[in-house]
Amino acid sequence: MIYLDNAATSWPKPPCVARAMVDFLNNTGANPGRGGHRLAIRAGQSVYRARETVARMFITPDPLRVVFGYNITEALNLCLQGNLLPGDHVITGSMEHNSMMRPLRQLQKEGVELSIVSCDKCGRLKAEDLEAHIRPNTKMVALNHASNIVGTIMPIREIGSICRKYGIIFLVDAAQTAGSIPINMERDMIDLLAFTGHKSLLGPTGTGGVIIGECVNVKNMRPLLRGGTGSNSEYDEQPDYLPDAMESGTINGVGLAGLTAGINWILHEGLNKIRNHEIRLTQQLIDGLLDIPRCVVYGTLNAREQTAVVSFNIQGMESSEVGLRLDEEYDILCRIGLHCAPMAHMTIGTFPEGTVRFGISYFNTEDDIIRAIEAVAGLSRETI
Repeated sequence: MIYLDNAATSWPKPPCVARAMVDFLNNTGANPGRGGHRLAIRAGQSVYRARETVARMFITPDPLRVVFGYNITEALNLCLQGNLLPGDHVITGSMEHNSMMRPLRQLQKEGVELSIVSCDKCGRLKAEDLEAHIRPNTKMVALNHASNIVGTIMPIREIGSICRKYGIIFLVDAAQTAGSIPINMERDMIDLLAFTGHKSLLGPTGTGGVIIGECVNVKNMRPLLRGGTGSNSEYDEQPDYLPDAMESGTINGVGLAGLTAGINWILHEGLNKIRNHEIRLTQQLIDGLLDIPRCVVYGTLNAREQTAVVSFNIQGMESSEVGLRLDEEYDILCRIGLHCAPMAHMTIGTFPEGTVRFGISYFNTEDDIIRAIEAVAGLSRETI
């Protein structure tokens, strides 16, 4: 079996991830921050190590500004709903995932003004086009770091500089880049960095969160949930300090143990080594698909300008049929359809049909890519 659905969830994970989770369950298991006994303390220490590890991964100085949740969708909702009010203006791009667009559309109904900057057919966004949309009431720029469909990487450092110039909050959705492309919150001038654990960070599902930068006034940010935090239990109002202000309920301690292991594995292996491997395989795949008659490949066609995600179609064959036959006849697992990003497909010209998407990881090999190209070529020959 060849697994090429890593843009949805990475698999396999490094063995240390499962070991860390089993160790937590067998030897810790208690509720972090909810008691003074040794196991509760050990659980709390494990969660704090996760904060430190995430902070080290994204070059941010204060681990206590790492807020955990269950996925990046929750994190984006926290950032958007927690900061935007009726009358505020927010700018986004036309390659966004529904995890960004659906909360924005709801906020728009509630009186938040929304501008969408058009990207080109390859998914590229120009910083100067975004800057042209800034108004006196612009409060936030909310943008993905890379498209989940064609992988196109956005110029976040340039946009971060623009946001700092105007005093605008910069929210980055790093679902597709965290763990595969270097991110430095300070250098890139990111105020809110939303991440998920189960993709390139190599952790389990049910993990994610947001890093809240120093420029964001937490006292002006509304929690998505309120409830038990294990702190300030003598008061029936939510704490106003991080991370407690934004984290209510029992945290996913076992999942965060796995996430810590996944990130430490990446840091030990080397992010540049991982990135270079993925660039090589991605370009190999792009070039191979371009040589196939009736195979249309979308995006920049340059692996250095994108993540390890390649979308394509075979003319004369539905993407759903391609995906099914790749699975059943060639033992290749991939993703088909609209990938929860209809506006992005409108941008690249593949709506409403969608595309076939291959998502490569560090654990894929050149032989995997050769077999994938041969499989697509075999299906393509049937349409001639």
